[in-house]
Amino acid sequence: MRIETYRDLFDLSAKTAIVTGGLGILGRHFCTGLAEFGARVAVIDLNEAEVEQFSKELEQRYGTLCIGVPCDVSSPLSVQRMVQRVAKVLGPIQILVNNAASKSNDLQAFFAPFENYTLEQWRKVTSVNLDGMFLVAQAVGKHMIEHGRGGSIVQTSSIYGLMGPDDRIYEGSNYLGGAINTPAVYAATKAGVIGLTKYLATRWAKHGIRVNTLIPGGVESGQNHQFLKNYAHRVPMQRMAQPRELVGAVLFLASEASSYVTGHNLIVDGGLHAW
Repeated sequence: MRIETYRDLFDLSAKTAIVTGGLGILGRHFCTGLAEFGARVAVIDLNEAEVEQFSKELEQRYGTLCIGVPCDVSSPLSVQRMVQRVAKVLGPIQILVNNAASKSNDLQAFFAPFENYTLEQWRKVTSVNLDGMFLVAQAVGKHMIEHGRGGSIVQTSSIYGLMGPDDRIYEGSNYLGGAINTPAVYAATKAGVIGLTKYLATRWAKHGIRVNTLIPGGVESGQNHQFLKNYAHRVPMQRMAQPRELVGAVLFLASEASSYVTGHNLIVDGGLHAW
């Protein structure tokens, strides 16, 4: 890609981007930002009808080719078929936002105390949060190597992959009507994402593939007022993030603006980690 101005560094025209977890709280914003900057976007999530509908909305709004592909990232076969379909329809893949994560379909089991946590629930979460990261990165990275054009992989972790939770912020708090906490399986899998990123960054640098981690702090998404208040007291900027505030970081890491950045943890947390 020829760069003539600094603005061009962020231009994603004619690049194919995959966003897993594309229907999620952050995923929809990531897809929108990439499409707005010209990328051909593949929206990847479980619900076939919804990914198709959302991809059509992006296509109509931004005039760039977009598709929706249903995929279970915990299934090797599903991941392989997804990558093949994206490459066939949109062309060689140059951007991956490896973003899919799961709380499972049983919030009570997901938020259970560590001392009572079941191995079954642990494995349900790790099958997406870590196994899924591995499978998608493996399939897309192999594709990028075979096509010889390099690429950028952005993997979503969490501030709790870097630091332990402060249980005081959960006093009197709930999410969608139920008590919440930060489960150990969430922290462990998000820490694993950071380790995987550094491994792949050093392994694939010779192929022109950059691999970085996006580390969000807490994002406002249905928590009650007490939680928002408690969390704000823990953060220098005194509030949670809005989903749109993570998009700029993804655009930076996905684009040529970060051409000499790899193996990096980009923390977007309002200063939580600094206190």
